[in-house]
Amino acid sequence: MSRLADRLTARWWAGLIATIALLASGTVIGLVGDADRTPRVTDTVAAGADSTSAAELRERLPQSNDSTAVVLFSRDGAPLTQEDRTAIAERAASLPGATGMPAVPSEDGTAALVVVPVSAANAPAAADVVGEIRTAAKADLPEGLSAQVTGPAAIEADLSAVFDGANVRLLITTASIVAILLVVTYRSPILWLIPLTVVGIADRVATVVATHTLQLFDVAWDESTVGILSVLVFGAGTDYALLLISRYRDELRRYADRRRAMAVAVSRTAEAVISSASTVVLGVLTLALSAFPATRGLGVASAVGIVVAAAFALLVLPPALVVFGRWVFWPKIPHEGEPALADSRSVWRRIGDVVAARPRTVVAVSAAALFAMSLGALGINTGLSVSDQFLEKPEAITASERLAESFPASAADPAIVMTTGDAQAVLAAVERADGVASAKVSAQGNGVTQIDAVLSGAPSTDEARQGVESLRAAVAGQAGTHVGGTEAAALDTAEASASDRALILPLILVLVLVVLMLLLRSVVAPIVLVTTVVATFVASLGLSWVLFTQVFGFQRLDDTAPLYAFVFLVALGVDYNIFLVSRAREEARDHGARQGMLRGLAATGGVITSAGILLAAVFAVLGVLPLVVLAQVGVIICVGVLLDTLVVRTLVVPAIALILGDRFWWPRRVSRVEDQVEAAPQPV
Repeated sequence: MSRLADRLTARWWAGLIATIALLASGTVIGLVGDADRTPRVTDTVAAGADSTSAAELRERLPQSNDSTAVVLFSRDGAPLTQEDRTAIAERAASLPGATGMPAVPSEDGTAALVVVPVSAANAPAAADVVGEIRTAAKADLPEGLSAQVTGPAAIEADLSAVFDGANVRLLITTASIVAILLVVTYRSPILWLIPLTVVGIADRVATVVATHTLQLFDVAWDESTVGILSVLVFGAGTDYALLLISRYRDELRRYADRRRAMAVAVSRTAEAVISSASTVVLGVLTLALSAFPATRGLGVASAVGIVVAAAFALLVLPPALVVFGRWVFWPKIPHEGEPALADSRSVWRRIGDVVAARPRTVVAVSAAALFAMSLGALGINTGLSVSDQFLEKPEAITASERLAESFPASAADPAIVMTTGDAQAVLAAVERADGVASAKVSAQGNGVTQIDAVLSGAPSTDEARQGVESLRAAVAGQAGTHVGGTEAAALDTAEASASDRALILPLILVLVLVVLMLLLRSVVAPIVLVTTVVATFVASLGLSWVLFTQVFGFQRLDDTAPLYAFVFLVALGVDYNIFLVSRAREEARDHGARQGMLRGLAATGGVITSAGILLAAVFAVLGVLPLVVLAQVGVIICVGVLLDTLVVRTLVVPAIALILGDRFWWPRRVSRVEDQVEAAPQPV
């Protein structure tokens, strides 16, 4: 009777802990909610760059919230008729916000444009104004005459519009893929609901905590930050859940009491999960050193998300599982006395035996394959133009391309020269600069003057960027003068991104290496693991570049894509190696280094492969979002995780460990017994 009471009490406490945690999470989500933030023009530009200084000066103008929309009227390449010109003139006077400026015809007579100022306090309000302009411009035009709206205000409006509902679609798609893969992994109609519910709540808590943390410290973030955060929490949180549940299932084969089985499972997996989470947190926090405010925000938000995911996996998921009986594993319910995974002749143990038979051959062949994949990285070009940043081109981009056929290429989006000095002297210097088609003073106030310089080079070309450099050289002697605008920002972004990579890439490798040395108390193993992860990244970058150019039609990588992919792939890729070597070290204590690695592979092969496929699929879902950079990051990480899971962790790391034996763990010795003469590998 006493034993029954103890069991009921233990079950009650487990259920109470899970219930309190979930209710507290729901309260946080419901009462606090996500933090709100109005984006700033300096969020996505490099701190301290010349274009950033220009943007900051522009905010001092009395009309700092003003932007411009450019309405382009054209007739499919044919000359405009007299009826067209009359209709355009009438429309120019009646557009919302029109100032009475006449329409400007092109020299070839095939188009005319009207510049309309857009005054709005924030991006949503500006998008509404652009929408009104589009509606008015397109209404009741002569047959064959079309109107499109482009310019800075329209581009910002379209960028905002493509994110409408995108994060909801991302969340639904991510959760659906996780659910499907959990069902396939567990082959149970019930079990998958528990980790999916826990991780789903963790995602919402992470979003709330992360956005409020960013708001508290005044760190920038945007819609893509929240989207990437959800992908990261779902991916990492589900991986941790898979590892815990796999070990719990294994311990249920040893213990009749499921609470004891869970206690052992948590004690054996906690170190791996905490080690993994610590590595990822330190890795993503290196993004806080970026020159870009939004990238710094992504690093901080990702660190918060990983902490929340690990906490839910270790604190909320165990009682949520224990409160139910073994029946949640139905139809494959584990029973006491069944063989553990490490003792089984699973497919992973058979793979291990094949690797053990010829480890040097496995390393050589795998290294050659990774090297061949890496060759594609030699031809990578970086730097997306504005028109290439969208998976589907919005109206503002197509209109800009059409405008460039009849007007100077940057007429809709000129370079911006901001000055606090002698405006006329600066204007004269701008007009003399090579590559400038025309220039005019467009705004003044509060001691600041804005000069719009139309560049003769087409947007995103070397000629346009040379025009920016010529402008900067021309005004270099003018005090308080800075050159900004789209082309200048792109030039500064490329330079700042290169600086970010030079700083952050080696730093994350050093941090991950040090963390692994502390956690594993070894020197050789961490060096091997980090080296394999770097090789995986380079191979994934090369293979992805082939996919981008030959399948998806991308001609360039975004400047930030290699950095994001490297940080997430290195941080997350080390996870699976940690899961493997942690179990191998545990097994090596009683079975020797060689058998320990083979038993570790047999025990973790299934769960790590499932986790890797799930993480790869989750990051591939970033393609749901409308920006090319997110699709590129998602593909690189997807390819990298698959390579790491199926090749590096399954073949390369075990092969190297088998070659080195106890030296793999140097200076630590993990074996309590000496490795005996190895038996011949079992036939596969």
